[in-house]
This record gives sequence, structure tokens and C-alpha cells, in this order.
Amino acid sequence: MAYLNENYLKLQAGYLFPEIGRRVQEFCAANPEAAKRLIRCGIGDVTEPLPPAAVSAMKKAVDELSVRETFRGYGHEQGGNFLRSKIAQLDYRDRGMEIADDEIFVSDGSKSDCGFILDVLGDRNRIAITDPVYPVYVDTNVMAGHTGPADESGRYEGIIYLPCRAENGFVPEPPNEQADIVYLCFPNNPTGAVATRAQLEKWVAYAQAHHALLLYDAAYEGYISEPGIPRSIFEIPGATECAVEFRSFSKTGGFTGVRCGFTVMTKQLLLQTSDGRELPLHRLWHRRWSTKTNSVSYPVQRGAEALYSPEGRQQVRGLIDYYMGNARILSAAAARAGLGVYGGKNAPYIWVRTPAGLTSWQMFDRMLHDLNVVITPGSGFGSEGEGYFRISAFNSRANAEEVARRLEAASFS
Repeated sequence: MAYLNENYLKLQAGYLFPEIGRRVQEFCAANPEAAKRLIRCGIGDVTEPLPPAAVSAMKKAVDELSVRETFRGYGHEQGGNFLRSKIAQLDYRDRGMEIADDEIFVSDGSKSDCGFILDVLGDRNRIAITDPVYPVYVDTNVMAGHTGPADESGRYEGIIYLPCRAENGFVPEPPNEQADIVYLCFPNNPTGAVATRAQLEKWVAYAQAHHALLLYDAAYEGYISEPGIPRSIFEIPGATECAVEFRSFSKTGGFTGVRCGFTVMTKQLLLQTSDGRELPLHRLWHRRWSTKTNSVSYPVQRGAEALYSPEGRQQVRGLIDYYMGNARILSAAAARAGLGVYGGKNAPYIWVRTPAGLTSWQMFDRMLHDLNVVITPGSGFGSEGEGYFRISAFNSRANAEEVARRLEAASFS
């Protein structure tokens, strides 16, 4: 008899975005005319074509693989040094952070790494997670058996939830209790909030005092425009000894369908064994990668490398400016419609308070049925997300402007 991993049975309903997809599909089937007007501002998926520099590099890489003299087979398990050296130099060392090439691990995206990291972390750790939060952090810990069952609000036993509210700018303070692993995401998905240097210094100090590990998701760091806001946890002194950073090319280079990201795992980061020894996590992470993967395909890595060329950097900047232009249009329209608006300044997400009396899913239904616009209900990100919804700025300019018109015409005040 083969047995299931019964931790999966503790998961609440379906993963958020497939559940949204199911509801939208039912609406479209029942309302074919309205379906023609449907605009999707729910899932954070890019819409604009890949940067030409990446396209050209990937085509060239495919051509290399078609010729015996330049053909390549298995690559380095951490990713090609041609890419890792660019990442370490341009994203870190040029910005004053001493990150070595072999501390970069290229993967198929930060979403994957946020789950894979649990392979090398023990099951005795107490997990702290912000609320609202990107659902992957919670669900992967449930799958790994790090939690008890969920209560009526959807919160899992064994997780420390850190409330992110308008009152604290959606950036939580460190808890007054012991957490062994803390998930942080800035710029934040879903709220669009960013953490100041002083706020991140508090988190690093907490990690040092409690021998905790910070798992820092910086997938949206390229969208930070406000001066003085850190783009990496490693800008904070001491973070190389207590943090892991996840990054992605999905939302900067448009790689959501191409798939490429990376994790920064420093060799100074030590974790404890049950018998009191302190060992580098880098060694275990490398062993995990060398055993379970052969890294990312060569053409994709060459495409990612091209994003660091002068042309590629300019094209990435153009994509970011385009989506943030959408964010400004959508934020202004939601405010004019009488809604409370947050985010949308250093991130491509607008976090919006629902009108009085409406739950997040009720607002989802109203937007879908009355405006034919798909948004993401805030409660799907955690109990503290109730009473909010997220609008994604990843869309065409024409769609953003049309959604803005529909929002203003609806007048929620």
C-alpha cells in the first residue's frame, strides 16, 4: 500500500489563482457577451513582449546548440558562470555588497525556490509569516508538515502571523516571541508596501538576537523608485549571516513564461543541528541542487544574461516604466472612485480597501459581474487581507485605461 502525504489534506480549498480561474470560467460560460469585455487584473502575469536583447540572445544560444562545435550538454548545477558572475557583480558588488559568484544559484524562478528551501530546513523551526502574504509561503510549509490544521479564519496552528495593516504601513514589527524562520517580501506582494532601511535593520537585529533565518523575497526590487529604500536585504550590515534572498527575472524581464530566477545563499550563513553544531547552509543547498536539478536551460540563461547588457538594462527599465505607468492610472482611478488606495508606487500592485459592507470575495463578484474586471480578493492572501482587494498593473495600456474608466463610472463612494 502506498500512502499519501496527508499534510496536503490540510490545505484550504484550492490555490488562490486556480480558484479565481475557476470562478471566472464559470462566469464566462454563463455570460458569453460579458466575457468579450472581460479584462484580467488579477494574477500578476506580464503582458508585454520579451526584451529584444533577451530574444536575440536566446535565438543565438539555440543556434549554438544546433552545431556540433558549439553544442552544450549539462551545465553547472548552480547555473552558468557567465550569468552568475553578471548577477553577483552588477546586482550586488557594484552596489557595495560582497556577494561571490558561487553564492548565486540560478533556478526556474523565485516561486520554486521559496518552496525548495524547505528541503534543507528542519521541521522543528517555528515559522513567522506576514499577513496578508503571498500564498506560496504558507502552503509550502503546510505541505512540508510544519503546521497544524487551519482554524475558521484560515490561519494554521504553529505559524506566527505578523499583521500588516494600514496602521503600520503594511510593514510589521518583529514579534515579541521566538521565530526561527521569518518570511519577508519587499516590495510586498500583495500590498505594494516597501520597507525602509530602519525597518529592515530591526529585522536583521531580531534575526541576530534570536539566531533566526530571514527568507527575503525581492522579486519586485526592480520596481523601487523611491530614494533610500533598500533593494536587497544584504544592504543591511549583518544580513549575510542571517538571510537568504530570492530574486526573479519574471516581472523585470518578462520571464513569467520563460522561467528564470536565482537565490543568493552566502557562505557565512550558519544554521544549527540538533546536537548544537553550526554548519553552513550553503553546503546543504548546493548538495540539494546537485542532487535534484541540472539548473536552467542554456538558451534561457543566455536570455537572462542579456538583460544585464546596456541594451537589456534599458529595455528592462522601459518595461518597468510601462507597468508603473499603468499603476499610476489605476491608482488614480480607484481613488477618484472613492476607494482607499495603497501601494502602486514602488510595486506593480495596487492594494485597495473594499467599500463599506463588502467582503473581499463580494467585491470580486461585483467587479466581475458589474465591471467585467477580474481582481484578486484580499482574503486570499490571509485573514488580514479581508476588506481589501489587489489590482495588478500587469496589462496593456489600453486595458489599464479602460479599467480606469469603468472604475470611475462605478463610483463606489
